[in-house]
Order: sequence, then structure tokens, then C-alpha cells
Amino acid sequence: MTHIVTVQDAVTAFTDWIEPTAAELDAIEQEMPVVLADVDLIDAQIITLDRTPTELDTQRIRRARRRLLAARRELANRSAGASVPGGAA
Repeated sequence: MTHIVTVQDAVTAFTDWIEPTAAELDAIEQEMPVVLADVDLIDAQIITLDRTPTELDTQRIRRARRRLLAARRELANRSAGASVPGGAA
């Protein structure tokens, strides 16, 4: 007769690795403005799903899109500047 054993011990043995590292948390914190701007854009788009967009809705979406692009640009510029080790030669 073969015994059936659970894999609970094997799965929970590595629980220390499940938590994000400090570097991962820093990366999430740097990307948070982009995430929040993306949520604002999605919220503005969701508002107009069940009706014809008004001029105010169009402006809201346009502003949210500009904020998202600005946040992405800022993140790209920040990460590009941080990854260049020696600067211009």
C-alpha cells in the first residue's frame, strides 16, 4: 500500500522567498505614479461606456491620457538616467 502525503511542508518551506525584496518594493514605488495615472485613465473611460461622451468626458479622458504619458515619460527618464553607469564619453 502506498501512502499519500501532502506537499504542504514542501510548499511552505520557502515562505521567506515569497515576500518581495527591498529592491522590488522600491521598483514598485517608483512605478506607482504610472499605475495611478493609468487607473485614472481607465476610470475616465469607464464613465463613458454606457453613454455618449460629453465634452467634459472628452476633456477628462484627454487630461488623464496626458497625465499618464507624463508619468511614463518621467519614469523612463528617471530609469534611463539611473542605468547609465559612466555617463557620456
